[in-house]
Amino acid sequence: MPAAQGLLRKTSVFLEMIKFSHSVFALPFALLAMLVAAGGWPGPATVALILVAVVGARTAAMCFNRIADRDVDAENPRTANRALVTGELDTRFAWVALAVSLAVFYVAAGLLNPLCLLLATPCMAVLLGYSWMKRVTDYSHFVLGAALGLAPIGAWVAVRGELAWFPALLGLAVTLWVAGFDVLYSCQDYDYDREAEGLHSIPKRLGLAGAMAFARRLHGVALLAFVGVWALGMPMLGALTLAGVAVVGVLLIYQHSLVSPSDLSRIDAAFFTTNGMISLGLFLIVWADVALG
Repeated sequence: MPAAQGLLRKTSVFLEMIKFSHSVFALPFALLAMLVAAGGWPGPATVALILVAVVGARTAAMCFNRIADRDVDAENPRTANRALVTGELDTRFAWVALAVSLAVFYVAAGLLNPLCLLLATPCMAVLLGYSWMKRVTDYSHFVLGAALGLAPIGAWVAVRGELAWFPALLGLAVTLWVAGFDVLYSCQDYDYDREAEGLHSIPKRLGLAGAMAFARRLHGVALLAFVGVWALGMPMLGALTLAGVAVVGVLLIYQHSLVSPSDLSRIDAAFFTTNGMISLGLFLIVWADVALG
């Protein structure tokens, strides 16, 4: 019993370390692209391999991020309780988890089709490369956005074995949406980033008010891109999807109303709750639209 409890505890800590719950941001868009590519649900093997590939890629990226950032995390009060900093998990465990996740991702990509396997390494370069971008550029938020924006592109390729404009535009919309909410989320670290040497971000560059205005513009362009996704998806995507995109616009406006330069107390609601509703809600609406069509 103590061994089982210890395993459960370690699993819980690991899932928290990689923020498994944040899969809600990328996975629904991967499934959305899969539905449109297949005109419905493809075979169960394809669905399973897409799920495995997305989870494997994301787990590898998060493990590498925690390894790369452990020194910075230790100095930042907001992140000083992360597992690799406190010692609840050691770095060797994180490296093993990274290696296993990479293997799972590559195996799933290879089983899907040759193009998925060919694109697996460039995809992973973006996902792992993000961890160093904050040391290089103010615009690391866009690299994080691209990492999540690759999910619908990959799912499309998994079904069709080819690239197309629909997943490319959907990937761009997701990239801009994620970059926008990551700018908002990183406002929490403004004081730390401002004093830290060698770290960059939009809030550090523009200040809190400027960063929030920048995020609003990003989300405005993202909304236009989502409208374009609907247009490219016609006639499979109809009025129901367009209504869903309108709801996305309302939720984005609500998200920005929750935070201000003088009040970040509701950042978790703006970040997780609202954006989770956007990704899950749009996926469910598209699923219904495809099924009804």
